[in-house]
Amino acid sequence: MKIVRVLLFATVLIGLAALVHADFNDGVTAYNKGDYAKAYEEFKPLAEQGDAKSQHNLGVMYSNGQGVPQDYAEAVKWYRKAADQGYADGQYNLGVMYYLGKGVPKDYVQAYMWFDLAAEVGVSDAKKGRDKLAGSMTPANLAQARRLVKEWKPKGGD
Repeated sequence: MKIVRVLLFATVLIGLAALVHADFNDGVTAYNKGDYAKAYEEFKPLAEQGDAKSQHNLGVMYSNGQGVPQDYAEAVKWYRKAADQGYADGQYNLGVMYYLGKGVPKDYVQAYMWFDLAAEVGVSDAKKGRDKLAGSMTPANLAQARRLVKEWKPKGGD
């Protein structure tokens, strides 16, 4: 009886995972077609449930004003949620926001940290951004940023 319950529970979880994945794919399809309202409708509930890719995509939409009013602070909120989970594209875009001072005060230490974390997993633009930024930072700021990278730990989705 216990095995049956475990199998039933596993089947339900697999079904839910497939449903969530389908909604994300529907959002990507809508976004690529320029149907930003539909994309938002698909990404928003997933993002609220902690899906890092959906959180990142909402950040992009708010940053670009696609289907929502352009709102850099809201973009930063969603990028941070994705970045905190270790999602590299979210980390890179959060670094860009700190570098440009959009939605947050300009902060090269934070920008470097987020660029470096994304660069560690192969985001080439993050590596370029980090290396360019390093040349304009003081040795103390660079040391602080590198310390933050070493201390960084991913957080759970929320």
